[in-house]
Amino acid sequence: MKTFNYTRAVRAALIGIAMTGSVTAARADIKDYEFQLVDQTVKAGPDKIVTVRLVNKTTGKPVPDAVIFATRLDMAPDGMQEMATKIVPAPGAEPGSYKFKATFGMAGRWQLSLGAKVQGETGTVESKLVITAQ
Repeated sequence: MKTFNYTRAVRAALIGIAMTGSVTAARADIKDYEFQLVDQTVKAGPDKIVTVRLVNKTTGKPVPDAVIFATRLDMAPDGMQEMATKIVPAPGAEPGSYKFKATFGMAGRWQLSLGAKVQGETGTVESKLVITAQ
């Protein structure tokens, strides 16, 4: 009788393990992430800092440790895509925030284009954000 109960218990445990192992963790879709500007405006001139935040739209939480591999800053919103400027990462950002240093050569609307990989996700987060230089 004890052997029968032991066998049933082992069988139930194995079924439970098999069912638990087959369930995969729900992952976010790459479309659930977005970049947001911390400040919408900046003063025109050299060495200005632009801060963006990468957030998970479903949870509202910041996403740290993303790998940003594509950056471009140009005046595309004002029809001057050829008016591009160099943009470089800047140190000192808090987790989920990313800082960049750039020269805004003139007042107007500038488009910051970003591409990033989020740890553990497939696909690329791509954003085009508009900053107004005054």
